[in-house]
Amino acid sequence: MSKGLSLEEYVLKRFGRVGVKELRVVYDEVRSGRIVINDLSRPNDFLQYLLRLDYSLWFWVVVVLTLTTLATIPLSNYLGFTTYLRYVLGSVFVLFIPGYVTVEALYPRDDDLKPLERLALSIGLSLALVPLIGLLLNYTPWGIRLGPVTTSLTIYDLLVGLTAAYRKYSILSNSLTSP
Repeated sequence: MSKGLSLEEYVLKRFGRVGVKELRVVYDEVRSGRIVINDLSRPNDFLQYLLRLDYSLWFWVVVVLTLTTLATIPLSNYLGFTTYLRYVLGSVFVLFIPGYVTVEALYPRDDDLKPLERLALSIGLSLALVPLIGLLLNYTPWGIRLGPVTTSLTIYDLLVGLTAAYRKYSILSNSLTSP
């Protein structure tokens, strides 16, 4: 792609119109590495990175799922229909999110793992991490109860998620400053 040319200008120049088929061709070329698209308005610091959903949407989805799960716990006592939502979100909260943020922290580049590998590792790591957190909680005064487990998993998810977001930001900022 020419320097300083927007995606829309490139598609218009090449195809004469902007449509789904044309964008699909450009998407396939980007995925295969034949063309490179650079973000001309990239984030300058970590806060801007977090506030740009095109970069950090995965992080905010984790935060929203975590907070929604926490909200369904007291709500399920008062609103019966939220019990099923609590089961579904609780399963994702325990069986997927801890492993997902760990995988994102360990493999921050998008091309490090395929999506299916990320999914499998996320579930597998969650199945390994959650019992370890429970084992640690067993030797604390709080024990293994709903409150301490949800609190510790929330803290783990947010801290490791922020670590992963920072690693992704550093890779982005390093790739943009190096020639």
